Amino acid sequence: MQYLSIKKEEWEKAIEQLLLSYTIFAALENEFGIDYEMVRPENIGSISYNKAKPATSLKTFFLPVKENVTSGIALKRRRIIIGAPNCDIHGLKILDEIYLDKDFSDQAYKERRDNTLLISVDCFVKQEHCHCTSYGIKPWSDEDSDLAVIRNNDLIVFRVNNDRGREFIKQLAFVQVLKDEKIISDIDSANSKAESLLVESNKGLPDYQATGAIVKNAGDSIWRKYSASCVSCGACATICPTCSCFLLIDKPGFEKIKQLDACQYPGFQRVAGGEDSLGELHARFRNRYMCKYVWKPQKFSPIACTGCGRCIEACIGKINKNELFKELAT
Repeated sequence: MQYLSIKKEEWEKAIEQLLLSYTIFAALENEFGIDYEMVRPENIGSISYNKAKPATSLKTFFLPVKENVTSGIALKRRRIIIGAPNCDIHGLKILDEIYLDKDFSDQAYKERRDNTLLISVDCFVKQEHCHCTSYGIKPWSDEDSDLAVIRNNDLIVFRVNNDRGREFIKQLAFVQVLKDEKIISDIDSANSKAESLLVESNKGLPDYQATGAIVKNAGDSIWRKYSASCVSCGACATICPTCSCFLLIDKPGFEKIKQLDACQYPGFQRVAGGEDSLGELHARFRNRYMCKYVWKPQKFSPIACTGCGRCIEACIGKINKNELFKELAT
């Protein structure tokens, strides 16, 4: 594994130069938290490093909430996304399997993926509901992002994860091979500490496979109990890095609009004759967990929940799925 480094001051100058050739988004930190924003010269200094996690999932960059799929407009300008946590990087794996299927590839999705360089961050600091390790995901990326970026005081360290990242880094002046073994050791120690903290704070939470088994066998009472405060807003599904249901809406002039949908919306499964197998709130609530932990594993290789915890944080009804799973596991 190759580590390179550059002074933070030089890295920020390099970003400013890269803005001439790329559209750049980064996880920026302000008084309200961390979220992705478009990078401009004046906000480069607000880029967040080593912290979890942007409020918005990475999915949004590849599956817009709404798009005209017959317009022929696709992403042509290259872009860079800085600051993606590994839970989001893993979330793209199942989206790739769905939308880059060899027989039914989504061209717009493919062009966005092909034209995007992903720079992940190592999460040294967790948030309250982070539980990636419960599902076998590390709080750092060493294979699925193109590069990983870590801040070490006034030094920016890159971990090169693939050939694409290696080619990109050649554009940057002042980058050197990192030979200081202590810095590398400090990074490894910080990652191990974060991993241990995540494991400790999520004791009692079943792993992905075990969750699928208990969800499948759960009776109606648990779904009625936890869905009692659900308001069917769909926030859990729309903010999720892996949920990707959509409507295809016909418009005049043979236009077709793809709009993201959510299984928690009333009428999600209602058909023309009025039948609706998910008409009851608790049935819709159960459907989301069956999809993530039972049905998706039957069809796809990557997992459908990456433990980011955003669904818990976004829930208006204060529903904590981890509490639900722990109750089912007892």
